[in-house]
Amino acid sequence: MAHTYLLFDFGTDEEKAQLARHKLEGWKQAFRLDKKLLYKLERAETEGKSVPEPAAKPAETHKAEKSKAKTKSKAKSAKAEPTDETPKEAAAADGKVNLLVRLYFSGHEKLTEQRWIERIPSEEPFKEASPRVVRQGEPQFDDVVKQFETLG
Repeated sequence: MAHTYLLFDFGTDEEKAQLARHKLEGWKQAFRLDKKLLYKLERAETEGKSVPEPAAKPAETHKAEKSKAKTKSKAKSAKAEPTDETPKEAAAADGKVNLLVRLYFSGHEKLTEQRWIERIPSEEPFKEASPRVVRQGEPQFDDVVKQFETLG
C-alpha cells in the first residue's frame, strides 16, 4: 500500500483553494474515500498578516464597552465576533496557499488510484494550481511526507 501525494500551488488565491477543498470534501463523502483521500492546506505566513491584527484590537475594546451595558448589548456583541474573523481571512489571502492531497489505496486498487490521480488535476479548481504528483520512491517524497505531517 503506497501513498501518492498531489501538490497544488494556488498562489494567493484563497477562494480557489477553498473551492478545491470543498470539492475534495464532496468526493470524500460521495465516493466513501474517508481514509483513502486526505488533504491539508498550507498557508505561508507573510508580514501582511500582522497588519490587520492591531485593527482588531480596537474592536475588542469597543466590545468590552458594550458588554457593560444591558444583556441585549451582550448578545449583539457576541454577534459581532464573526465579523472580526474577516480581516484574518483577508490576511490569509495575502500569503501563498498550497494544497497537499494524500491518496492511500491498497495494492488491489491500483486502477482506482490511477483514475483519481488523473481526475483530480484535470478538474477545474485544480487545473490552474500547477499540479504535481509525487509517488513513493521519488527523491522529494520524504520531504513531502514531512511537510504533510507537520501541517497537523
